[in-house]
Amino acid sequence: MFEERFSNWSVWSKRNELAGVRYPGIYVCAIGLGIEHGEPFSWRNEVVYIGMTNSKAGLKGRLQQFDRTWVGAPKHGGADRVRYKHQDYDALLKQLFVAVASFECSVTSNEPGDLRVMGEVAKFEYECMARFVEEHGELPEFNNKKASPKYSLTVARGS
Repeated sequence: MFEERFSNWSVWSKRNELAGVRYPGIYVCAIGLGIEHGEPFSWRNEVVYIGMTNSKAGLKGRLQQFDRTWVGAPKHGGADRVRYKHQDYDALLKQLFVAVASFECSVTSNEPGDLRVMGEVAKFEYECMARFVEEHGELPEFNNKKASPKYSLTVARGS
């Protein structure tokens, strides 16, 4: 159920080419040299973050916020945690991958069907986290807020 819902793994630089990125949905980030672009999605050990969006900008906008965190615009908490550990953006890009599960709907609509789909997005994020914990015994590294400090609250402040 979970694996089939996601796109294949994509190198970060090609994230905007993934089908459905204009819609809301779930995205899963993985960091690892053993991942291949186009490889089928799986709950691999290298998964470091699971996120979601229901914004008008869709997955494309949320992934852009994730990316912009490295240029000093910390608008994404998960990416801020990734940046704390991976401060060399160019080195990170060589091993950062993403897979998405998009949910087609109108996020500006108040129609019951669209509202239900947006609820499915939020629920699916938690289902994905639960699935990951079932397989790996813990949350992805940067979903663990207690164990993963933010760059903007530490290094950026000179702590």
